[in-house]
Amino acid sequence: MRDYQARPLVAAVAFALMPLAALADGVSVRYDLSDPTGSPFPSDHFSVRDWSNLTFRRVNLPKPDCTVRPSDCADVDVINTLDGFSTQPRITVPFSGAIDLSTVTSQTVYLVNLGDTHTSQGLGQRVGINQIVWDPATNTLAFESDELLAQHSRYLVVITDGVRDSKGKKIKMAEEGEHHGAADYLRELRDGMQGQRHGLHKIVAASLFTTQSITADLEKIGRTIRNSSPSPVDFMIGSGGTVRAVFPVPDVAGIQFNRQTGTAPSFTSSFLPTPALGVVPGSVGQIAYGRFHSPSYLTADKYIPATATGSSGRPAQQGSNELIVQLHVPAGPRPAGGWPVAIFGHGFTDSMYGAPWTVASVFASQGIATLAINVPGHAGGSLGTLVVLRTGGAEPVALPAGGRGIDQDGNGLIDSTEGVNAVAPRSIISNRDGLRQTVIDLMQLVRQVQVGIDMDGDGVADLNAQRIHYAGQSFGGIYGTIFLGVEPAIKAGVPNVPGGSLSEVARLGSFRFLTAIALAQRVPQLLNLAPTPGVPVPFNLNFNENIPLRNQPPLVNTVPGAMAITELLERSEWVQQSGNPVSYAPHIRKQPLPGNAAKPVIIQFAKGDKTVPNPTTSAILRAGDLADRATFFRNDLAFAANPAVGKNPHTFLTNIGNTAAAPYAIGAQQQIAAFFASHGATVIDPDGAGPFFEVPVSLPLPETLNFIP
Repeated sequence: MRDYQARPLVAAVAFALMPLAALADGVSVRYDLSDPTGSPFPSDHFSVRDWSNLTFRRVNLPKPDCTVRPSDCADVDVINTLDGFSTQPRITVPFSGAIDLSTVTSQTVYLVNLGDTHTSQGLGQRVGINQIVWDPATNTLAFESDELLAQHSRYLVVITDGVRDSKGKKIKMAEEGEHHGAADYLRELRDGMQGQRHGLHKIVAASLFTTQSITADLEKIGRTIRNSSPSPVDFMIGSGGTVRAVFPVPDVAGIQFNRQTGTAPSFTSSFLPTPALGVVPGSVGQIAYGRFHSPSYLTADKYIPATATGSSGRPAQQGSNELIVQLHVPAGPRPAGGWPVAIFGHGFTDSMYGAPWTVASVFASQGIATLAINVPGHAGGSLGTLVVLRTGGAEPVALPAGGRGIDQDGNGLIDSTEGVNAVAPRSIISNRDGLRQTVIDLMQLVRQVQVGIDMDGDGVADLNAQRIHYAGQSFGGIYGTIFLGVEPAIKAGVPNVPGGSLSEVARLGSFRFLTAIALAQRVPQLLNLAPTPGVPVPFNLNFNENIPLRNQPPLVNTVPGAMAITELLERSEWVQQSGNPVSYAPHIRKQPLPGNAAKPVIIQFAKGDKTVPNPTTSAILRAGDLADRATFFRNDLAFAANPAVGKNPHTFLTNIGNTAAAPYAIGAQQQIAAFFASHGATVIDPDGAGPFFEVPVSLPLPETLNFIP
C-alpha cells in the first residue's frame, strides 16, 4: 500500500478557513460547500450530529426548489433519515476545468478507511476506484469505490496531483469557495488527514464522509424474535378449522389455487404443480399447511420507519401478520430428532406454490423437508384459497392460501407483486423494506421450528431444530443472502441466482422497463431517449444512463441527461443499501455479526442470466469473498449443445418442465440436497466431469452481461 501525504491538504484546509485570496492559474478541485455538486461528494458537511446513531451523524442534504423538483424533494426527505452515506458510493468531484482522464487511476484518486466509528476496525485500509466517468459539460469526475465499504465507518476521498489537467499540468490545490458553516467539517477533515504519510503524489483535495449503518434494524429485531416464545404453528386450518391440513401425497388428486386477483373480489384459478413431486418418485410423503403469526414492521404504506441505529433505538412493531406455511415432508418414518429442513424462498412474481414444489422431491430424496412462506405482496390477495382434491371420494378440503398482495394503486386489481414496494412519496425506498420484512418473517419461521413444529398432533416435533438450512431462487436468493447474513440458526445456505443491488439488477436486466417507468414518473421526468415506435408502453420508455461496467476504460459522457439519471440511480441504491444483499454478503462468512458463526454456503448462478445479470451476482461474491463457494452454470455451452435449453438461464434450478433443461435443474438441486445432507461439508459437481458446471467458478468473476443474442 502506498504512503499518503497529509501536509499539503492540511495546508489546503487551513487555507480554506482563511479570507478569500487570489489563486494561481491552473485546474483545481472546486470547493463550494454550499452545494453537494460544488465540492467532492459524499461529504460529512452534508450531515448533522446525532448521538443516537451508531455513526453519531444523520444526513442533512439541502432541498431544491420543491415547486420545480417535487420528486427530488420527496427523495431528500427519505435520505435525510439515514445515519450516513452509501457503502457503495458513486463519488463526484467537480473541477474548475478539463482534466486528462487517462491520469485518473486508483493510484491518483482513492479512498482511505479511517475506521469504524466505535472500534476503529479497518483503519488505514486503502480502496481504489472503478467505473470512472468524466462529464465535460460540468467538468465533473464520477466514479465508484472499487469495493463495498464497511458500515458505520469514516472514509477519506483523496485526490492527488497525479491527476493532470488537459494540458498535462498537475492539478492545483483545491480552490476556496463558499464555506458558510463549514468550519467544523474542515477541522474534522484536517484531523482525519493528520495520520496520513508522504507518498508519490501530493494530496490537493479530499472529502470526509461516514458510511451508513446497514444491519442495525435486523440485528435488533432478530434478537427480539429469538427471545420470544411464540404459539406453535396451527395445522387445524382446513374446512374452517375442523380438519388438520396434513395430506398424504397418494391421497391428493390435485390442489386448486383460487388466487385473489381483484378487490371485487375476483379470483383466478389454477392447479399447483403436484406432478413435480414425482421427480424422484415416492420421495415426498406428505404435504401440510399451517398458520402462525409474524411481527410486522411495515406500515400500511409498506416502509419501515427509521429509528436510531444506536443502542437506544428500537424498531417499532406495526402489527402482526398471519402467515400460511407450506411443508413437504419426506416419505418414510420420521428420524430421531425430526426431519432436517430446508426453508426455500420463492422468486419475484412467484409464490410458495411455484418454485418450492420443483425442488421438494429431490430434497426429500435426501431426507430433507421443504418449508416455504409467501413474500409480502405475492400470491394474490388475502381472500385466496386452496382446495385440496382428494382421492377415493373424500370431501375436498378448503384452506386459506395466505396471499399477501394488496391493491396498492387503487385500480381494483391485485398484481403479482403489489404490496412489496413502498410508493410515493417514498418511492425511492422501493422494495428495501419488503425484503427486510421477508427476512423478519423467515427469522420468525426459524423460531417456530425451534419451539417445535408438530404437524400431526402427536406431541413430537416433526422438524429438527438443529438442522435448519436455507435455499432460495432469484428474489429468494436475494433476500436469502440477507437472511444468511443475520440469522445465526441457519446451518448452511444456497442462494440461487442472487444479485445486487436491486437498482442494478433492474437497470442491467430484463426488468429494465421498471427503471424506465420510475424515470418517467418523476417530476420533472428523466427519460432522455425517444420512445420506440410501435412498441407498447411501458416497454417503449427509453433511457441511456451511460455508466460503464466494472473494469472498463474511463468513459467521457456525451449523452444529455445521463448524469441526472445516474444521480438518481445512486441515490436509490444509497437508500436501499440496508435491503441490498451485497451489503450482507460479508457477514455470511468473512465478517460474521456478533452471535453468528461463519456459514457454509454455495452461490449458484448462470452465465448470461438476463434477469439477474452476472455483474450483480459478482458483486455479492466480491463483497463476501465467496468466489470459492460459487457454482457457475455454463448456459452458453448448454445452449450450444441444444438450443431448446433456452437463452435465459435464470430459472435453471427450477426448469424441470423443459426436457432439454431438466437434467441441469435436477443436477443443481442434487448439489443443494447433498450439501444440506452433509451439514454443508460436501459440494458435488452437478454434471460430474462434464463441462456445464464450474465448481467453483473459474476466475476472474464475470463482469460483463454475457447475454446470448
